[in-house]
Amino acid sequence: MITLKNITKYYSSGFVKTFVLRFIDLEVRQGEFVSIMGPSGAGKSTLLYIVGMLDDASEGQYYFLDNPVHSLHERKRTELHQHNIGFVFQSYHLIDDLTVYENLETPLLYKKVKAAERKSMIAEMLDRFQIVAKKNLFPNQLSGGQQQLVGVARALIIKPKLILADEPTGNLNSKQGEEIMELFTQLNREGTTIIQATHSEKNASYSHRIVHLLDGRVEKDEKN
Repeated sequence: MITLKNITKYYSSGFVKTFVLRFIDLEVRQGEFVSIMGPSGAGKSTLLYIVGMLDDASEGQYYFLDNPVHSLHERKRTELHQHNIGFVFQSYHLIDDLTVYENLETPLLYKKVKAAERKSMIAEMLDRFQIVAKKNLFPNQLSGGQQQLVGVARALIIKPKLILADEPTGNLNSKQGEEIMELFTQLNREGTTIIQATHSEKNASYSHRIVHLLDGRVEKDEKN
């Protein structure tokens, strides 16, 4: 499903290059559940953003479902992302001036889902995450944990082939965190591929495989 070859990311300032990722080779098969671990600054989030097509590598090749992402036009990359990838951000990334309902509806509008179907898909998500009572509230009227639940619901609503999660339980209490990880496990059993970046050994224990990053390199890649 995913093949990364020599993925390198750096930022240039004058003649100085600051490397975030160096020569990452990684393959993720359809249906895997992978955790990316490592200390702060190891490059976990940057790697996730490149896989999610929200950032570009400076060098290297990236294939997603046999598409050469590194050489695609931006419009084609955007389409690939919108139709296949659900992203759970550490900092929510909800749209402030849209209600919970409208935030959940946004990815369905991109996919041109018909109105009646949109309504039923949103109702299902509101119910699944027990946020029906919050549907007309704006993000700033929700707690951090509630915003994170909405963010997870928005990522799942398109029934993506791939879920990317950046510290998905960071703002949740332990019970909510366990529920999210159990939900990811269930989705994975149903065939969804999941890659999460996490500091949490507990969250990583749910995955099949752990990729350890250190200083922007893959230090270790092990079965769990």
